[in-house]
Amino acid sequence: MDITKRFSMYAFEMTATKDGVYTWSEDELMSTLGYETRTAFRKAVHKAMQACLTMNVSPLDDFIKDGDGFRFTRFACYLVVMSCDTRKPRVAQVQFQFAALADVIPDPRIQAARVDRVIIREEVTDGMKSLSATAQNHGVVDYARFMDAGYRGMYNRSLAELERLKGIRPGEQLLDRMDRTELAANLFRITQTDRKIENENVHGQAALENAASEVGAVVRKAMIDLNNTAPEQLPIAEHIDVAKKKLKTARKELKKLNATKERDELLFKVVEERDLVDEESLGDGPGYTPDPEEDSE
Repeated sequence: MDITKRFSMYAFEMTATKDGVYTWSEDELMSTLGYETRTAFRKAVHKAMQACLTMNVSPLDDFIKDGDGFRFTRFACYLVVMSCDTRKPRVAQVQFQFAALADVIPDPRIQAARVDRVIIREEVTDGMKSLSATAQNHGVVDYARFMDAGYRGMYNRSLAELERLKGIRPGEQLLDRMDRTELAANLFRITQTDRKIENENVHGQAALENAASEVGAVVRKAMIDLNNTAPEQLPIAEHIDVAKKKLKTARKELKKLNATKERDELLFKVVEERDLVDEESLGDGPGYTPDPEEDSE
């Protein structure tokens, strides 16, 4: 596919194969998005498959092995597109068209942020399990106090104080309400605390708390230096369960497009009309990389 031409959802639909459901070859989607090698493209594919797992959806239902590659359902295509690098000129354009096809969100960047959030949130959970095991092996006595030391280093306040500041409701976890920027920063803090303890062979409650606080302070300084924003100033996002639900809703909407010949004809009509949308409706243009976290109400 010639990536110098404007993406046509209608043309893309016509490349599908139907065997119960419509599927597209990995090479077709890779070419559509402007990737030249499978190695680079597979990073987005694996990210999309991980998003399925975090939603308790089997990737095997949408990412179908085909020799040494894959065939993708519409939802798999959708997740891959939302997981791709928006610095590629073609990606933002394709994201816009796929978001319109799913007809569930006003802006593809919001759904891309959701994909990132559900994946990073799962990685944070895994990172905390590893850090807990490491701290136990190195003599932690009060694990809650040890974890709070990390928050104090990063936020200049305890977790309880931070939750009050951010308006986290009783029964909610702050990590479930962090946007992807804040989640990624905390993932870095957690993994680097783990490595520091192991690499420096830190032992004992007080020393472990100092290590957690030091790493938190480094992350805090980096965020302020790079973006002039302290982590406690970052806004909360929709609950992670809501993000997962909206991704599942997109899957449901896309599955409807497999239903009947009449539905297919309607689909072709709709996507053909949307192909006529002026490029300016993409907003910031095909090279944008903003990071919205919430639908505008």
